[in-house]
Amino acid sequence: QHQAEEEGTRAERMPPTSDTCVGEVEYRDGSEEETVALVTAEPVSDVKECLLIKEATFSHESMVEGESIEYNTSTWKQWMKVVGPGIVVMLADTDAGCLVVAAQSGAKYGYSLIPLQVVLIPVLWAAQELTVRLGLVTGKGHGELIMQHFGPMWAWISVATLIVACAGAIVSEFVGVAAVGNIWGIPEWVSVVISAVFLISVVTTGSYRSTERVAVCIGLFELVFIVTAIMAQPSFEDLSNAFVEQPIRNTRYVKLATANIGAVIMPWMIFYQQSAVIDKGLKARDLTISRWDTLIGAILTQAIMCCVIITTAATVWKKEGGRSLNSIEEIADSISAHLGDLAGKILFSFGLLGGSLVGGLVVSLTAAWGLGEVTGYQRSLEKKPLEAPEFYLTYSVMIVFGAVLAIIYPDPVQLEVFVEILNALLLPIVLGFLYLLALRALPERYRLKGWYMWTTGAMFSLCVLFAIYLVVLLAIGGEDI
Repeated sequence: QHQAEEEGTRAERMPPTSDTCVGEVEYRDGSEEETVALVTAEPVSDVKECLLIKEATFSHESMVEGESIEYNTSTWKQWMKVVGPGIVVMLADTDAGCLVVAAQSGAKYGYSLIPLQVVLIPVLWAAQELTVRLGLVTGKGHGELIMQHFGPMWAWISVATLIVACAGAIVSEFVGVAAVGNIWGIPEWVSVVISAVFLISVVTTGSYRSTERVAVCIGLFELVFIVTAIMAQPSFEDLSNAFVEQPIRNTRYVKLATANIGAVIMPWMIFYQQSAVIDKGLKARDLTISRWDTLIGAILTQAIMCCVIITTAATVWKKEGGRSLNSIEEIADSISAHLGDLAGKILFSFGLLGGSLVGGLVVSLTAAWGLGEVTGYQRSLEKKPLEAPEFYLTYSVMIVFGAVLAIIYPDPVQLEVFVEILNALLLPIVLGFLYLLALRALPERYRLKGWYMWTTGAMFSLCVLFAIYLVVLLAIGGEDI
């Protein structure tokens, strides 16, 4: 009898039978009635499975409401299943362009920009955490949500912004690849073509998980910069002074600081991680682990940036009085002159190549995912090329575009810095939509609210004001970086 009563109670709570567990259904529990949005649009085998999915919606640990309920974090296997998108996007964040900006920062201004890297960790995490939350809870990509809540015009504007950012980024990635080839006497076109073929092959012949594993493996090459920072023997006194002495009246320093902001928060990062968690098949129940994945990645990427700054600050700035580095080869030569010719070149090459390749893979995938979100074509790494031809064609076109321009563009370092400044100028659009979607697109349980809403808004506003300040400096004819 007890079992019959329990089954009767569960039957009241069951959603209508359907082969797709999606939409809004009524959840009855005693005297309370609540209408909720299910978080999956995947086919399910039966009504029981659909109910379990819906019940999972009520078992999240909600940061914004301060609740603590049983969550899907219990096993190491589950962590291994979920972790990945945050690590990959953060390793891609320290791509060729970021590494060049970091090297320039240390060479010209010593340790001064390290405090900024530390301050930007919570900003970076807040932006990507909202991205993860939107993807896991709604099951939709960033472009899809903008179209749904703000209309097609704004969706196309946002994706056009994304394509511009991706186009600039992919060129800078292959510039980094070509520079690594030059360091070892390999013709630019050879190293670029080999890398382009590699990146296209990884995506077109694998699945999401195999692609992610490759991205993590090559991205971890960047950890060699921890070794270079230690070998450079930095002055801890100079490092500590950087936290109290900032040349904020120097317009060149302010511009380079703005370029560092652009090197940290990039428009394609928002789109990539939201699409990646969906393509990986993660659900709202994976939110806590995904947040940790993002936090670990944020700390890792900023640590790598700091290590690059420390490396050039302890060598070029400290021992040569500070100067501009006008090419990637010059950066490598300057580091090698102080760390040892062979060791310096090997370590720098591994780090730069890892950042360039993982960055190239991520930004090209982002463009393919983002364009599909507004045009509606099939867009998943779980589909074969013949099943999603537009997706794989867009990805391949981005790779080829970046490879060709990298071979013919004459001034790579200035290109890298320009791309990072461009990202900073695009921040108002990207962060604006991200913030508004976190207020509108999420169910009440996951929506931004209270102190976290105001803190996030303040951090995003400061980033936007910094970018606007750069526009003003350029408009009045400020000095070049």
